Amino acid sequence: MRIAISTGGGDAPGLNAVIRAAVLSARSRGWDVLGIKRGFAGLLGEDEVVPLTEASVRGIASLGGTILRTTNRGSPFAYPVPRPDGSWTQVDRSDELVENARNLGIEAIISIGGDGSLKIAQQLGAKGVRVVCVPKTIDNDVSCTITTFGFDTAVTTAMEALDKLHTTAESHDRVMVLEVMGRDAGFIALHAGVAGDADVILIPEIEWELDKVCEKIQDRDASGKRFSIVVVAEGARPKGGEASIIGESLPGQDRRVGGIAERLGVSIQQRTGKETRSLVLGHLQRGGSPTGYDRLLATRFGAAAVQAIADRKWGHMVALQSPHLVTVPIEEVLREPKRVDPEHDIVQTARRIGISFGDR
Repeated sequence: MRIAISTGGGDAPGLNAVIRAAVLSARSRGWDVLGIKRGFAGLLGEDEVVPLTEASVRGIASLGGTILRTTNRGSPFAYPVPRPDGSWTQVDRSDELVENARNLGIEAIISIGGDGSLKIAQQLGAKGVRVVCVPKTIDNDVSCTITTFGFDTAVTTAMEALDKLHTTAESHDRVMVLEVMGRDAGFIALHAGVAGDADVILIPEIEWELDKVCEKIQDRDASGKRFSIVVVAEGARPKGGEASIIGESLPGQDRRVGGIAERLGVSIQQRTGKETRSLVLGHLQRGGSPTGYDRLLATRFGAAAVQAIADRKWGHMVALQSPHLVTVPIEEVLREPKRVDPEHDIVQTARRIGISFGDR
């Protein structure tokens, strides 16, 4: 058996641990393993396809990023191509990819990625490519799995930032607004906000009102707590409004949301008169070594993906449904996006301990 591994979409702590486990598991079966560089670009002549051995993956489980590199704008079904006039168009290069994979003797591909990579895997499967997927997203917004690797590390990074913001906010009687990742799902903001003792948490799933946010801050001020901590997901939407858009996206990329922390901070200061500062945590959440939990989960996922190939579970994704790892058909995973349930226990816990979501 000769298999290949691809990492697509945004990077996440734990990717290298998945690669390591998949390579070691496959090699223990006597299989050959290839690594496709930069998503699927390596199979399209835009990058390399390299052999992966035990030596290739030695010591990489603790490293952030991915030794195969990645991209969030390289779908073979809508590949960005520059025109002579400097504009861009998109072309379908999927048949070229399938042919190149066949010429390399690749019999199965492990695709590690989020919803975008899962959709690509599903389309490749329809063309006869044998694909097994591993869910990857720091946002934890892939369905049918309790959690994804990288999420725990991102939450820990955000929580540690909140711990530091508390001391400076209290020293200056300030309001601090921390923006974390979460374009469509607020899991990072929710988990980090509760763990990091935030006063207000704003997420895409619960529309918020500025008046309600400021009311919480003023209530704290009146009770003698003269500082407040606000955690906001980058895609959080005010009631009746849209997510804040920042800059322009490159061809093939999703829209870039962000900038909500600065705008919200200005509005809070104008409304309450409280000195307010904002901070965008940004890609710090994607970087650095994965936590122990993420390393373990990533290792389990990598080994499970190889087992899924051995079991011929084509078109399936490995998933954590505690305490077991299972495989789930990709079409089932993509059926409905995973979002924070406003009635979830963690949301209710937050409300019970006095955290505001800006809606009441």
